[in-house]
Amino acid sequence: MTLRALSLRHLDAASEPALHSLLDHLKGAGHDFVPPSPASHRRVLARDPGRPAQSLRDVFGWSLPFAPDLLPGRLFEDLRKADLAVEEGGMWRSRVRVARLAGELFLHSAFPTSQEDAVFFGPDTYRFAAFLKAELTHADPGGVLVDIGAGSGAGAVVAMRLARPTRTILTDINPSAMRLAGVNLRQAGCAGELVLGEGLDEVAGPLDLVIANPPFIAGEDGHAYRDGGDLHGARVALEWTEAAMDRLAPGGRLLLYTGSAIVEGEDLLFQAVAAMAADGPFELRRQELDPDIFGEQLSDPAYADVDRIAAVGIIVRRRGHA
Repeated sequence: MTLRALSLRHLDAASEPALHSLLDHLKGAGHDFVPPSPASHRRVLARDPGRPAQSLRDVFGWSLPFAPDLLPGRLFEDLRKADLAVEEGGMWRSRVRVARLAGELFLHSAFPTSQEDAVFFGPDTYRFAAFLKAELTHADPGGVLVDIGAGSGAGAVVAMRLARPTRTILTDINPSAMRLAGVNLRQAGCAGELVLGEGLDEVAGPLDLVIANPPFIAGEDGHAYRDGGDLHGARVALEWTEAAMDRLAPGGRLLLYTGSAIVEGEDLLFQAVAAMAADGPFELRRQELDPDIFGEQLSDPAYADVDRIAAVGIIVRRRGHA
């Protein structure tokens, strides 16, 4: 089955009531879907090509085409009027999927996520959430929290539950991400400021906690949610780290989750971060959370000298007391 990528560029304030209605209904129905990697998603669909959706999980998890009468009540009409359901060959497809993480439901892009404005949610999101939970379970409450490149807002929700900040800011260059993140936060009962912009460019003041799950794949033709730039895909992560280090308040922390190229047994990103921090008031830690992810990327010329891509957590703390 070949599914067409569906853009979210049309999302505006008029779409939000339908999105809230969808999440309310799926919560009541006990919706539970964990998005796999794109490669796994394609393999599952290939088992029965052309199969139409038979359940809400098929519609809002596997992104399968559905008949309108599969959706209960006014849900289909609400989605259609908000342009969140698209007709394809006599059937319909949802522009969004819904995943469950940490007891909450999160909107994100339908599969496949190859469109430029895609809002990604997958295995990295769950690893990021687990990393945040491990680091923030005993965090002191209060302060300013910023989620750089927030995407769906899942990381911000997890961090807010644990760190209980007095102020939360989410940034992203993707307007569709900001729109979905706003709905996701409200559904989770969280309040945050949404800032459209690159990195920390539009955020003022010292910061107590910065979290980030940057794009880290090299050679992705400019897809913002995946393209990490040069340095084997580490450029964006390094730039965000440098910006956060400049802005951390005394005692403040950066919690960076990313994929890092391991070359000749060395983590090149962590080496670069350590070099930046060498002459400053910083403490560094590194955790290898998964030794081998996105192995299929190693066939790309950008990874010709890479042993593996590891999922890592890098913790940067500015010395001093808040």
